[in-house]
Formats: sequence, C-alpha cells, structure tokens
Amino acid sequence: MTQPTVVFFGPDGTNGHPKVFLRTLLYSTARRRQIVENIFVKLRRGESVQNFNIWVCGDGPLARGSGLCVGENGVVCNHHFLLPPQDVNFEFLAGEYIVETYVSLVGQQKPFLLNTLRLAVSEREYMTMNSGDAGLYFDWGPDSRHYHSHLDERPKLPFTT
Repeated sequence: MTQPTVVFFGPDGTNGHPKVFLRTLLYSTARRRQIVENIFVKLRRGESVQNFNIWVCGDGPLARGSGLCVGENGVVCNHHFLLPPQDVNFEFLAGEYIVETYVSLVGQQKPFLLNTLRLAVSEREYMTMNSGDAGLYFDWGPDSRHYHSHLDERPKLPFTT
C-alpha cells in the first residue's frame, strides 16, 4: 500500500454516521496476483480502539468491498470505512490517532497490517466537527513528509416551509 494522499475523518454522505476515508494504491510485489477478501481500518486514540470494518470502494459508483484482484500494476481507488451498526455513536475526539489499515487475503488465516499513520485532531477541529456537518481532511505533503489538516464545513441549508 502506498502512502495515502488523503485521509478523511467525518460523517458519511449517505447517513451521517462516522467514517474514515482514504485514497491509496494497493499493489503486489509478487508476480502472482493477490486476492483481497477484505480491508478494514483500526483507529486508536489513547487506550481506545475502534474498528471501521465495513469497506466500500470505488472511484465512480461505490460498491461494498468484497474481493479485489491486485496485481503488479496495482489498483488505485477510494476506500471508505464505516462502522458496524451497533457502533454508530462513535465520536472523533481531540487527540492523536493511530490509523492502522489491515488486509485479509484469500487463503490467509489472519489479516495483516498494511500501513500505520499518525494523525492529530486539534481541540478546535474536534469542536467544529461535532457541532455540525463537518469533516476533517488530512492531505499528504510529499515535501514535508507529513499530513496537513483542513476542515470541510458544509453550509447549513436554510429552513423553508
């Protein structure tokens, strides 16, 4: 997996539940293609751990992830990770997060770690994210070799009768 160019913490556009989004290239160094059964993200903050285990991927129409053939040339696309229905009350708090991306391959007993990122949510970003319909983007800076965060605040629509 390459360094994700963008990571997002915030509400999903379809239901407003929390999600983690990233864009990256998956590739195989083996001549043989690898068949990905599933990908999930484990988010750590302090002593808390939350799995975002519903995987949706694609660049156009999105589809529930369930099998992806990855060869030498790789596959680049958007990956959305959602919470299971019983965990939708998760809240992105201020602090440092460790984002671990895991993959399950066909024929493997256990998923293995593909990538680890460290991202920080400031108190101001936390307050904005949780006071309305806002999300936090982390854009990779290739020169500085770290992520730069920025809030995306969706304007509130006026109430009409």
